[in-house]
Amino acid sequence: MSEPETNTTETSSKPSVLKRLGLAGPMAIGALALPPLSGILLITYMRTVSTWLQTHPAQGLALYTVAFIVLAGLALLPTYAQAALGGFAFGVALGLPAALVGFAGGAMLGYAICRRASGERVVDVLKDHPKWLAVRDALVKDHESRSFLKTVGMVALLRCPPNSPFALTNLVMASVKVPALPFFLGTLIGMAPRTAIAVVIGATVENFTRDDLDKAAPGWVWPVGIAVSLVVFGTAAWIGHRAIERMQREHASGTSAPSA
Repeated sequence: MSEPETNTTETSSKPSVLKRLGLAGPMAIGALALPPLSGILLITYMRTVSTWLQTHPAQGLALYTVAFIVLAGLALLPTYAQAALGGFAFGVALGLPAALVGFAGGAMLGYAICRRASGERVVDVLKDHPKWLAVRDALVKDHESRSFLKTVGMVALLRCPPNSPFALTNLVMASVKVPALPFFLGTLIGMAPRTAIAVVIGATVENFTRDDLDKAAPGWVWPVGIAVSLVVFGTAAWIGHRAIERMQREHASGTSAPSA
């Protein structure tokens, strides 16, 4: 009779998952909420900003790239609007490489901040949930060349959808300890198509407003984006399901081995 009471006490005294995540929890909320809210300011003052960038091409390109890195890395502005601004101010030839550098630099800045802030907390939570840990291990592996390429491919896949939240993805990947190099390469590869589309759209508008950007977007962008998102979700779910099945088989064989 006493054992159930003890287990209940231990369960109730154990900190919730949210508390155990520490700073990772509030940072996730900020990564989702801040970019769309602050994007209103970007659109509001875009005429002034874009005019200055266009009239100061050399300084403007350098300032744009550095600002992109900092603002994206700190989750202070939506990356789509920043990429489109590059096309609007500098054209595709200069705007695309500058936006890609901004994305890559912003990703690594966000990764470094989130990796330090999350510490071991998220991994410790995963260790208490074997199925979650199995999925994480299936998506993120170290040291082996085959696993390296797999991780690069998975990061690239997760970055492809146009609605993939940039800052939140940085936080999740840093928290579960995706290695820095495959994170960087996967981000650069995965972000390239959506960045190119945003820059081209920005280069085609006469006035940098939300309505103009929406009207300039080709009709196929959102259907293709939805299709890509479904493919990404299905692939991640399939990999996760296989990882859980593999874990269950290994557990079954490990527990049955002594009786044999």
